[in-house]
Amino acid sequence: MKDDLSGRAGRIGPNAVLQLLPVLEAAGGAALRDEMLDAAGLSAPPSDTGLMDEGPAAAMHRALRRRLPGRAPDLLREAGARTGDYILAHRIPAMAQRVLKLLPPALAAPILAKAIAKHSWTFAGSGAFRVVSTRPLVFELTDNPLIRGETAPHPICVWHEAVFDRLFQTLVDRRLRTREQSCSASGGAVCRFEIARS
Repeated sequence: MKDDLSGRAGRIGPNAVLQLLPVLEAAGGAALRDEMLDAAGLSAPPSDTGLMDEGPAAAMHRALRRRLPGRAPDLLREAGARTGDYILAHRIPAMAQRVLKLLPPALAAPILAKAIAKHSWTFAGSGAFRVVSTRPLVFELTDNPLIRGETAPHPICVWHEAVFDRLFQTLVDRRLRTREQSCSASGGAVCRFEIARS
């Protein structure tokens, strides 16, 4: 993945907000988009260059879950897929994408996982991300800033699931699906994701 920025505590990639804004506008017009910007403490969308404070991104995701609890998972999943599309278009070189697509999934998946771990600050912020295993493919995100302090009866990191889905389905195997096995919002010690064929 192309980027010369290095992670800093409390900073996250702006796509956590930017890719959600058109989804919000499509779902509820400019009024919903602006309401969520206001809930995040933002007077305007963040810059698409560099990193942003993770606080407003987390506040926007939290506000959406509270404002539209029934629709929020689908809206966040769509925003996560759009984030994956952005990464594919702007962060992973075309040659690297071609190579990954040519490799057998058993070889491509660990390579992509390593690249994701190297650049995890873009979606993990001040949290800690690690690849637990590659067979099966398991990721853990400790202290996920986008859900920090929230409680829910079930895992709620659908934005992350969708980002991983888009990348692995496009570059490794379209049959792969990400499932959040445990979530810190629902009592887990970490947010744990498993990526496997559905």
